[in-house]
Amino acid sequence: MRTPCTICLLLVAPCGREPAAAAPPPALLAAGEPVAPGEPLQARVDAAADGAVLTLLPGRHRGPVRIARGVTLQGTRDAVVVSDGTGTTVRLAGDHSVLRGITVEGSGDRADLSDGAVLVAGTGITVEDVLVRGALFGILAQQSSHIAIRRNVVVGSGQPALGLRGDGIRLWETTDSVVENNVVRDCRDLVVWYSSRNRVVGNAVTGCRYGTHFMYSHDSVVADNRYVDDVVGLFVMYSHGVQVQRNLLARAGGAAGIGLGVKESGDLVVEDNWFVQDTDGVYLDTTPFANEQHNRFARNVVRLCDTALHFHASLQRNEFTDNVFADNGALIAVGGGGDALGCDFHGNWFDTYRGYDLDGDGSGDVPFEFRRLSSQLTSRYPDLALLQGAPALQAVDLIGELLPLFAPRLLLRDQAPRLHEPEGIRPPEVDHAR
Repeated sequence: MRTPCTICLLLVAPCGREPAAAAPPPALLAAGEPVAPGEPLQARVDAAADGAVLTLLPGRHRGPVRIARGVTLQGTRDAVVVSDGTGTTVRLAGDHSVLRGITVEGSGDRADLSDGAVLVAGTGITVEDVLVRGALFGILAQQSSHIAIRRNVVVGSGQPALGLRGDGIRLWETTDSVVENNVVRDCRDLVVWYSSRNRVVGNAVTGCRYGTHFMYSHDSVVADNRYVDDVVGLFVMYSHGVQVQRNLLARAGGAAGIGLGVKESGDLVVEDNWFVQDTDGVYLDTTPFANEQHNRFARNVVRLCDTALHFHASLQRNEFTDNVFADNGALIAVGGGGDALGCDFHGNWFDTYRGYDLDGDGSGDVPFEFRRLSSQLTSRYPDLALLQGAPALQAVDLIGELLPLFAPRLLLRDQAPRLHEPEGIRPPEVDHAR
């Protein structure tokens, strides 16, 4: 029988490095006009009628190429559009144009111009089953709507300086679109900026800086993604109405490691996620921002994190219900000497709760109250976090329990904690072939 901790470790076990998104076999490609390697690709595209389908035959096709009408450019993975070393390699500027199945290799190297493999600018454009490699940026969409970026594999440079890498996928002023079932690896970020009403679903983002970074992007869905070995799994800034559901956010490590970070955002729904082996499982800063906003955290599992909940200061209008907090180095840290008493904790399960249930309703008859002198000290003096788990801080907690003179302040209270771990909370469906 697998224990919960065993399940956590299996979720984040190293997985295969082969791309998950397979190129469509030739039989699944629409019939089209063949384009042989060596033919002038831009000329063939310019001569194609609106709605035409061009099928690249296996081999290397010289880019760059710009699709200005609703043309489909397709092929299998061994059909490669190769950059000439400058600018963007494939531009999709025609409404309802499609790029499918091929490999796009290389781009220019100017970050200030966002040189990349694929640039989308229009309405109803689709990029699917494409492999991107050797490019500065991967797939960029700007000032677009109703686009689909799905089942692509974007492999970044992986260079140690994360800030010098290009973004794997970026939405900029792009609305009503979907980014789903992509694999993004060793890039900088997957970015959603100034882009509302989008769905980021079923992606696997590994070895990046931000698994997904929202900024000024509202009423969107982030669901069923796998964020592993990124510095930050998901960060939501200056946004409202974002739903975060059924994601795995694991091994966000280092001093800045965060599973989910939220800054000055509100009306978030965070449900059924797993936070495993993160430095901070959930980090909240001035959230929610507006007085009329609330945030709800329900049925999440936070395990094996250095700190389960990290609040920048005392917060209000955050509801935590039916969550699991277990096997973490510290349950909570609150900066500036604050506390979490303004948040509504109800019906959560804490592995350190030692209450009782005389009426048999499943809830403890006494509240769960968290007081720990070491957490109070590390909140005020963050450098002390380096000693988390060390005998010195353990001795501090013991003194806080034995000597009333050093009794720590109350940081968190759950009025009706669960006596037993909730049933039915299961790990997210994870494709380990990714």
